[in-house]
Amino acid sequence: MSRKTNVMTLQSGHKAVAAGAVHVPAPGEGKRGEQGYLGYLLRQAHAAVRLTMERTLADLGVTSPQFAVLTMLNAYPGLSGADVARLTFLTPQTVGVIIRNLERDGAIAMTPHPVHGRIQQWTLTPRGATLLKACRQRVLELEKRLARNLDSKAETTIRRWLAGIAADLQED
Repeated sequence: MSRKTNVMTLQSGHKAVAAGAVHVPAPGEGKRGEQGYLGYLLRQAHAAVRLTMERTLADLGVTSPQFAVLTMLNAYPGLSGADVARLTFLTPQTVGVIIRNLERDGAIAMTPHPVHGRIQQWTLTPRGATLLKACRQRVLELEKRLARNLDSKAETTIRRWLAGIAADLQED
């Protein structure tokens, strides 16, 4: 349950919290900062990245989950919807909607599996590849922003740490 804070702007332009109101810390403060739980901090960072990505891709008509699906189909052509769901951390139902919309827009195409005819395999179309390229240019700017205060050694360490968490907790 969230609480609204009663914030007043003083004549000096400074903001003050009204008496009796609870101060909700901004990202980076208190438990939302270095004192916070790692799991919470990862979730907070993910939410900030996702919101920024949504805003970055909005005028292209692409959502963050659609971008993830396009990215995985580019990296691994011929995936099934179930494979895409696992790789993008989305539900099969959500992926089904995304796939239908991307197919309708001509960004991806289905081909039947050569052995298991009931399995549908998805690949990018030329239109999908062009759309992904436009998205990727924008997302690369966000990636640069994420790593702007890191040297290459620190970035490599963080990438290893994040990938290691996923690999380690995969078995749970």
